Amino acid sequence: MRRTGNARVSRAASDEHGSPRAAERPILPGATIGVLGSGQLGRMFAIAARRMGYRVHTLSPLEGTPTGQVADVEYSVPYEDLSTVRRFAKGVSVATFEFENVPAEAVEAVAEHVPVRPAWTVLHTTQNRAREKRHLERTGLPLGPFVVVKSAAELGAALAQIGTPAILKTARFGYDGKGQARIDRPEHAEAAWASLGGQESVLEAFIDFEREVSVIAARGLDAAFAHYGVVDNAHVNHILDVTMAPAEVPLAIATEAEHIARAIVESLDLVGVLCVEMFLTKGGQLLVNELAPRPHNSGHFTFDACVTSQFEQQLRAVCGLPLGSTHQLAPAAMANLLGDLWERGEPNWAAAAAFPNVKIHLYGKGQARPGRKMGHLTALADTPQEAAQRVRAARDALSPFS
Repeated sequence: MRRTGNARVSRAASDEHGSPRAAERPILPGATIGVLGSGQLGRMFAIAARRMGYRVHTLSPLEGTPTGQVADVEYSVPYEDLSTVRRFAKGVSVATFEFENVPAEAVEAVAEHVPVRPAWTVLHTTQNRAREKRHLERTGLPLGPFVVVKSAAELGAALAQIGTPAILKTARFGYDGKGQARIDRPEHAEAAWASLGGQESVLEAFIDFEREVSVIAARGLDAAFAHYGVVDNAHVNHILDVTMAPAEVPLAIATEAEHIARAIVESLDLVGVLCVEMFLTKGGQLLVNELAPRPHNSGHFTFDACVTSQFEQQLRAVCGLPLGSTHQLAPAAMANLLGDLWERGEPNWAAAAAFPNVKIHLYGKGQARPGRKMGHLTALADTPQEAAQRVRAARDALSPFS
């Protein structure tokens, strides 16, 4: 395992005039942070914020949410209720978001009263796959072939250009395998287009990758940059199953991935945390797949394994505090707990808790459904492989009939 400690946090040198943003006063403990969205990412952010003495308000259309359970105030209104959104904004010192699909109008309404970090421009780019791909292409970063399509006819032409197999993905609201269809033959195009509702989409060439990796990066108000290294992600049914940190990749690949992540956060002028998901091809090439301008499932291990978790790092960035050390204390692995585990009864929590160096994180969701992320386990060990074996064994032990 490469241990780079504070070397993973770099401070930007200020110019002779100083940075206007860096000159802004930091938002100190005791202040109230607003979170747009209310899922498990917001929950873990709120836990980190409250540990540092901040108060948290959250807003989403739902009640009794994972974030709302630990926040000081929960606003349960549609994002389109802009009068309440503005009232929410007047009660906080700064706002952030825990998922990308907050309507731009709501973010703009909040920004009338307090800073929103990352900025609405980052949200605008990353909440639409077509805009995101075009931004990455303009920045000159490595991507697989893609074509934006807005009609069945355009899809046919794009297939002639891209070839098959290919993956058709909706421009909006796609995650965990939702909003996409594989096209193996040109004659399947019409059915794929119809299955996605005939909406603007992106056709991507199928990438024969060796593995999927990601880098969680952060950028402060002073342009300081930090990252958590490259992690290895294994998926099942398009949903992240296990993350192993650090990934076992050559140093040159790790360095390139880190440089790609830095180029992206700087191109977006990001203040906050961002995950860069990448394919590592069998030929050893990194290709950017997707961006998430927030903490990410593949960074959950940082809550237990790093000096500063991705959630505390998000807090530090949006409040204008110095970024924290990303030093990883031990190799780690994270395993998602999906609602499928509850199909045969309540999981055997005592069995998982009996594993040394395994941490249980549950999100407070009342209803377990197949494929729904209900929590995760993190295991620490002497090697990433040992951590992965340990976390899988602990998850297996959760089955009430194992």
